[in-house]
Amino acid sequence: MPASALALALGSAFLHAFWNLLLARARDIEATTAVALVVGIVAFAPVAALAWNAEPRVWPFLAVTSLLQLLYFVLLVTAYGRADLSFVYPVARGSAPLVVLVAGTLVLAETLSAAEAAGVVLVAGGILLVRGVHGHAGAGDLALALAIGACIASYTLLDRRGIQYASPVVYQELSMIPATIAFLALALRRRGRPAVRQAIGPASIAAGLATFGAYVLVLAALARAPAAPVAAVRETSVVIATALAVPFLGERVGPARFAGSVLVVLGVALLVL
Repeated sequence: MPASALALALGSAFLHAFWNLLLARARDIEATTAVALVVGIVAFAPVAALAWNAEPRVWPFLAVTSLLQLLYFVLLVTAYGRADLSFVYPVARGSAPLVVLVAGTLVLAETLSAAEAAGVVLVAGGILLVRGVHGHAGAGDLALALAIGACIASYTLLDRRGIQYASPVVYQELSMIPATIAFLALALRRRGRPAVRQAIGPASIAAGLATFGAYVLVLAALARAPAAPVAAVRETSVVIATALAVPFLGERVGPARFAGSVLVVLGVALLVL
């Protein structure tokens, strides 16, 4: 893995954990997310215009990934409104590569290697520890986190193909414009204009820049290195977010939950490598 790709993947991991922390600590998560998404597309629009490179074949990929991105943010806002980030984030991020593997095994009849089987066990055990052996998180919270993971898996698989037909910044910008407009309309309807205006501030602006920046960095890393090592490095965001949930959000992250997040990262590494 080239050093440039490693640096890009690590930067993406940190930014991804950072913007999730900012949204999870917001007073109005839905309104803050709407503002953050608008900030992101406005800030990166000039960059996308200057770096314009998009082939006609990219549009079908953009249409589908926009819908998946919209669903992802709707589920994420819902999950953060009812459960801890230190629970939602590791389960969602860790289950995504697991979904890809299971789909390949069941649908495409791909062979499961010993390392991949061990990875499945580690991810499953990690999720169990993150949730709590005695089920401290509800079944609904777990279902939401797993649904987020399914969205991540879906748009990641799609974007690996779509990024061949556009530059990373352009691809991200074009895919997020429809999703942002739809999410903003939903937030205005559910939260109202005063709530959305009140959400404008340093935290939402920083979250918006980090949201877009994180995925642009990972797309740039994918253009320089194979998807497997990039995905493995990116999953370090699970440990970063879990560790920072204590000082940033005041969450109680015990040894079991933190150990579970580490197991998830190790399991993902075995799955993708």
